[in-house]
Amino acid sequence: MGIADTVGQLWEGDILPALTDYIAIPNLSPAFEPGWAAAGHMAEAVELVRAWCAARPIEGLTVEVHELDGRTPVIVVDVPASGAVRATDDTVLLYGHLDKQPPMSGWLDGLGPWTPVRREERLYGRGGADDGYAAFASLAAIEAVRAEGASHARSVLLIEASEESGSPDLPAHVEALAARLGSPSLVVCLDSGCATFDRLWATTSLRGLAGVTVTVRVLTEGVHSGAAGGLVPSSFRLLRQLLDRIEDATTGQLLLPELHVDIPPDRVAELTATATELGGPGARFPLVPGLVPSHAGDPAAGLLARTWQPALAYIGADGLPPTGQAGNVLRPSTTLGLSFRLPPTADPDAAIDAIERALTIDPPSGAEVTVEHDHSAAGWAAPAFAPWLTRALDEASQAAWGQSARTIGEGGSIPFMGMLGERFPTAQFVVTGVLGPGTNAHGPNEYLHVPYATALTGAVAHLLAAHARR
Repeated sequence: MGIADTVGQLWEGDILPALTDYIAIPNLSPAFEPGWAAAGHMAEAVELVRAWCAARPIEGLTVEVHELDGRTPVIVVDVPASGAVRATDDTVLLYGHLDKQPPMSGWLDGLGPWTPVRREERLYGRGGADDGYAAFASLAAIEAVRAEGASHARSVLLIEASEESGSPDLPAHVEALAARLGSPSLVVCLDSGCATFDRLWATTSLRGLAGVTVTVRVLTEGVHSGAAGGLVPSSFRLLRQLLDRIEDATTGQLLLPELHVDIPPDRVAELTATATELGGPGARFPLVPGLVPSHAGDPAAGLLARTWQPALAYIGADGLPPTGQAGNVLRPSTTLGLSFRLPPTADPDAAIDAIERALTIDPPSGAEVTVEHDHSAAGWAAPAFAPWLTRALDEASQAAWGQSARTIGEGGSIPFMGMLGERFPTAQFVVTGVLGPGTNAHGPNEYLHVPYATALTGAVAHLLAAHARR
């Protein structure tokens, strides 16, 4: 039985039932559930994944839940090498996570974040694609290599539980596990995306992240707008002025130099080639009728904008009552949550400093302006692929889909990748995943494309075998 047959059987018979149970667990990341330990959902998800891994028929496999005081746990799965491996002391590090984003509203009838629903090729529910499938797929790939009679190096799988909070707990675990991890020559991360469902996509860059909360206060309490309107400046209007310091309201371009970088020529060439294949900007998003996305008609500029240029999203607001409950009051303050996506090589600390200065220096009308630093994380740019890996990516993609592999930069962040890149500077990195068109991770109606996830598992098996014989 070949790799494709093995992984197909494992997905239908073993993985999908476990993944369905996993989706039903409301295991929010610590940033969204500070009382995660008492809530018990984290422990339930960890035990589900641990038990599934421990039950796999892989000779020599060991499974441990690694715990540190005050931190979320990490599942460590250690699989010894099998067959003829070129370097007997070599290690492959595989990664996934099991914490989840909040539910969000807007799920279609019959769907919900904790309600797993299979509809033809799609398995709906929070966390199946981001990133619950990774633990199951990683071990299934190893099983498929062994069933094929091929070889693989020692493989260590880390499944963490704080990624959706920026992976604050992972560095401490990696440090504590340093002797066991050694110096992996290959790192496989299954938490990224794919531009299409017809080939293997390898991520070559990830944007960084910087989040702040800005508050403009003009009164100690709200007052009647008929009395104060025209005399007391609106906190909302003053906040709009501050935002104009950092963003061009017409184009969306960010104005602070610290948020921009020089783009490497090879990445410009990559995105130019890939953009032609993917089509116009916005093609993969559920745009309302008539909306014209930025860079319409210029696929390369659109792909550049979402991978190597900074962007700002307004992700939350305080001080604004629902319209149905809003009285004629000049409100005392307005608060906005700002989430900046930073170019892969931008310095997040320099970016935060520049943002704070722009928003707080010389506040308009003498208003009280406060800026709180919520989070920040460096981006990541992949090292050049070794010749063996370039060949292996194409061979794996051809075997799974009959198409050559492609590379692409991603607009999202995987915060720990920069840390792993620094810690393992000689390793090769394969960052990939199942977050393709319409999968809507973090939003309503998130789904896992089951055929793609199955094929990707087979592709990972081919990569592990190629790594062993390189």
